[in-house]
Amino acid sequence: MADIRIVDVTDEAGFGLIPPCADARFDHRTCDYWEDAERGSKAARPGWLARPAAAPPPTPATGNPFLDDQPDEPIFNPFAASTGGPPANPFAPVPDDAPANPFAPRRQARPVVAPDAPRKLILLGRGSVVFGSYAKVLLLADRPVAYAQFGPLSAYPRAARLRELYPQLPDAPLPAVITCIATTAEARGGGHAIRLVTAVCDDLAGRGFAAVEAYPERGTDEDATSAATPEFWEAAGFAIAVQDERYPVLRREL
Repeated sequence: MADIRIVDVTDEAGFGLIPPCADARFDHRTCDYWEDAERGSKAARPGWLARPAAAPPPTPATGNPFLDDQPDEPIFNPFAASTGGPPANPFAPVPDDAPANPFAPRRQARPVVAPDAPRKLILLGRGSVVFGSYAKVLLLADRPVAYAQFGPLSAYPRAARLRELYPQLPDAPLPAVITCIATTAEARGGGHAIRLVTAVCDDLAGRGFAAVEAYPERGTDEDATSAATPEFWEAAGFAIAVQDERYPVLRREL
């Protein structure tokens, strides 16, 4: 069997590994269906992948003609540091390159998502500091063949809204959710999606979650849904928590 590797999507390198959807009308890299309960879409939007044009440099300030000539000596600031530098701001965040404080908890390295990164990568990076990764890619011989998106319920308003339809679901502790699971058309039948879901569940259990839920949609073409089928989730160790003709809820205790 070819080598299998699972990587977290936390930066642009990982984002670049996300495989294409089986149906070219959709794109995991531009989908915000679960993140935006009102206007979210699964559609392929190539424009979302392009970096915005760099802003022009600011125009240098010109003097104010209504002010007297500036004095040769700087104006005395009684609140400035005595060294002549800018005053220290006790409320400013500590820079990453600041000397280590032996009495403070050691800061963990944080994935960095540039502010001009693709919008989907920014969405995936929202919880990287507190929660960890929101997506994983399965590589088969270094070729991406499966993709999963997951996270806390609070990260996916559409999932939270759907869950509100079923008051019989437990309110505490709230579950993690797997919103998306997909395999490339060429790699189907190899068990890669099940393997990836298992890895996600193990990861979520390690992060302290007691359960994970999925919300498939019945009666939809398999290439047009991001949440697979109830039968898939049952094969992955989930059980039907709410039976519904259109939107059943599948749940797995961790």
